[in-house]
Amino acid sequence: MKNKKIGWIGTGLMGNPMVKHLLSAGYKINVYNRTKEKAADLIELGCTWFDTPAELAADSEVIVTIIGFPKDVEECYFGEKGIFAGLKQGSLLVDMTTTKPSLAIKIAEKAATAGSDFIDAPVSGGQLGAINGTLSIMIGGKKEVVDTVLPMFEVFGKNMVYQGPAGAGQHAKMCNQITIAGTLIGVCEGLIYGAKAGLNLTTMLESISKGAAGCWSLDVLAPKIVKGDYSPGFSVDNFVKDLTIGLEEAEAMKLSLPGLALVKQLYISIQAMGKGSSGNQALYLALEKLANMDGGKATE
Repeated sequence: MKNKKIGWIGTGLMGNPMVKHLLSAGYKINVYNRTKEKAADLIELGCTWFDTPAELAADSEVIVTIIGFPKDVEECYFGEKGIFAGLKQGSLLVDMTTTKPSLAIKIAEKAATAGSDFIDAPVSGGQLGAINGTLSIMIGGKKEVVDTVLPMFEVFGKNMVYQGPAGAGQHAKMCNQITIAGTLIGVCEGLIYGAKAGLNLTTMLESISKGAAGCWSLDVLAPKIVKGDYSPGFSVDNFVKDLTIGLEEAEAMKLSLPGLALVKQLYISIQAMGKGSSGNQALYLALEKLANMDGGKATE
């Protein structure tokens, strides 16, 4: 895999550190991003810039995308200057965006007609996981194709699990996001209760994070809330996008997920507060407001 030229589309909070890991491991990387400034440091480190996804695809053997919303993914692949407009036969496409399983299947079908392969490989772990190279990667596609790309995934990932055919990776990511959504309510309400009870929240977290309540959100997001840090490792806007996909997929399968629907509405209220670019731990702000706390704040 290291002898192949990698084309990388999407150099934001997640993509930028992932590319840096690949550069450090000796990979040759072509890059494209809608905002060139967000790729400036990568270009300085040796990445080659291309002006369109089509031009990048024409000069790359493996094309990786990790961008925004499903409409962005669709445009990136199927647009007039998209990947398929410049794709070479025999290329491998890897979408690491969290997007619709149905879109992953659509891309896989188009790739097959173009003589190429596609896998969907959404990630979990947020910006911190990308920086530390500890991402969890959920993978869908042909198993024999997935095996060829694992050495690249190992550069920035720690837990790579094959889920099944195209679209299965995205379905697994929906399970991840649904679980996080419900867990975050508990984390935030536990902090609200602790603050009202007059506990030292840092001390309280030392106890419950090592017991049955232990989870990533308690370890990473709860301390940020205590410090009043709502900077994005994963933004509210992107989380609303993911929760919307989860609800749409659930409806298509005739599933009722009331907890997921509730969390989405809470996150929409955060967007209404003008905090859509905040980290998803900003759920605390919405729940604190609903709790009508009398001056209680998540502070040490």
